Amino acid sequence: MKKMTRSYSEAIRNIKNAILKSRYRAASLANKELLSLYYGIGKYVSENSRKGTWGTSTIETISEKLQHELPGLRGFSASNIKNMRMFYEEWEKLYSNRQPVAGDLAILPKDIDVQALTSNRQPLAGDLTVEQINLFLSIGFTHHCEIIAKVKSFEERIFYIEHCAIDFWSKETLRYNLKSNLFAKQGKLPNNFKTTISDNDLQQKAIMSFKDEYLLDFINIESPDEEPDERVLESEIVNNIRKFIMSLGKDFSFIGNQYRLTVEEQEYFIDLLFFNRQLQSLIAIELKKGAFKPEYLGKMNFYLSALDDLVRLPHENPSIGIILCKSQNKKIVEYAVRDMTKPMGVATYKTAKNLPPEYRNVLPDAERLKELL
Repeated sequence: MKKMTRSYSEAIRNIKNAILKSRYRAASLANKELLSLYYGIGKYVSENSRKGTWGTSTIETISEKLQHELPGLRGFSASNIKNMRMFYEEWEKLYSNRQPVAGDLAILPKDIDVQALTSNRQPLAGDLTVEQINLFLSIGFTHHCEIIAKVKSFEERIFYIEHCAIDFWSKETLRYNLKSNLFAKQGKLPNNFKTTISDNDLQQKAIMSFKDEYLLDFINIESPDEEPDERVLESEIVNNIRKFIMSLGKDFSFIGNQYRLTVEEQEYFIDLLFFNRQLQSLIAIELKKGAFKPEYLGKMNFYLSALDDLVRLPHENPSIGIILCKSQNKKIVEYAVRDMTKPMGVATYKTAKNLPPEYRNVLPDAERLKELL
């Protein structure tokens, strides 16, 4: 019992000293210091808890004692200390099977520095680049925990880390994109951008701006026998436009629904019209309740021609069209878009009733969304 008490005391003292030392760091390095602190604590806890040195309730006891010795301490619940252990164990895999390098993450209570992870040695497969390290250090611990818990491959983790850092994703946005599997879907939209957009940079931006499938889990229409009518689908999207924009991704601004075009005294209406700041293009979206049909593209080609002549401003790039339908055969889409003159693509959607229970209600409710925005 005395030995176990000494073990608790030593662990508490080491973690307490590390916490206090970390608090005195410069404010500009706060997030880096927290991640470094959590990584070091995670390593300390891992090495003691995984080898049988500590009992089964040791982490809970340490958490309680820390709260007592450092009143008001936040972020050191038993579950969060276990998250620190997970944080260390998952990322430690990158640095196994090699000799330690000065500046690497170190065990407590020494100083911990994550800035030099790739310095003074040849890079290894799976290493973080200097730029990736900076992005890694710029996002919060809760974001890291979400990514680690849901994603296993190195490339996919880096994908979400980079987006969190560059696009300033909230935790809710990250959760949505993890659930909608953005990594697998972004840039996979069947399209004709390579033949209709001459600028290579704009071409790549357009490809990466769209997904081949959109998760519309805010739409929950009781229609067991068939898909909802396009107008019903459109109404649900407009009523939840902020959530729909979140599903589209960054830089989309909503212009309107049933957007009217007048050509030779005849009126035509585009289901949804957006503008994308990064692409500097109008984005026309047509909604279809069933499977994709090639004839949908002829109408979209007409809409895009009219938008370019009548609505597009001189400094803007050509308009882009997206057919959003319930299902598609990619080979049929490939043939259908091949000889179209305007840039367009075909994506599918899933509504709440098409999702497993654990995938539903991924986005925050209306009140929470108002707080976030």
